[in-house]
Amino acid sequence: MATRYRFGDGDFPHFVTYSVVNWIDALSRPLYKDIVVQSLSFCISEKGLRLHAWLIMNNHVHLIASSDGRHKMEHIMRDHKKFTALQLLKTIKNNNQESRKDWMLWLFRAAGQANPNNEHYQFWQQDNHPIELTTPDMAMQKLNYLHQNPVKAGLVFEPQHYVYSSANDYYSNHKGLLPVIHLF
Repeated sequence: MATRYRFGDGDFPHFVTYSVVNWIDALSRPLYKDIVVQSLSFCISEKGLRLHAWLIMNNHVHLIASSDGRHKMEHIMRDHKKFTALQLLKTIKNNNQESRKDWMLWLFRAAGQANPNNEHYQFWQQDNHPIELTTPDMAMQKLNYLHQNPVKAGLVFEPQHYVYSSANDYYSNHKGLLPVIHLF
């Protein structure tokens, strides 16, 4: 499926959103969010991902990111999504405490069978929806939007109280789970 959103060639950070197919709340458990965190950490150390801000919600992920030039952003994202999809599916299948296992796997299988780019399952929607942040105003708007997501969802009162985001790095003296290169 073609999309009008593409990673730019410049050095500007991109606001990237990627979602679980059918917006399934498949990332509701910390165990699953931790897989995404570990993969992002690997991409930072081994693939040249420069993470400026991040957030993992129950059914989608927002990043403000760029590349240090070792790999193109689209390749980093492709590898990250492929790895996390495989790991998340395996973890869900093997999680005896996952009460929604059969339902989620059925939906992932149906999505995979409906998409000729997959053999069996599809975890992530294909599009990354990257938006190149070419001005400080754009960057600030997306940064605020990203960090306010869990507040607007009613999960926390303050952005920095949400563990799976870079809000701690921006709004407190504490470091979050991943190293962040501040936008400003």
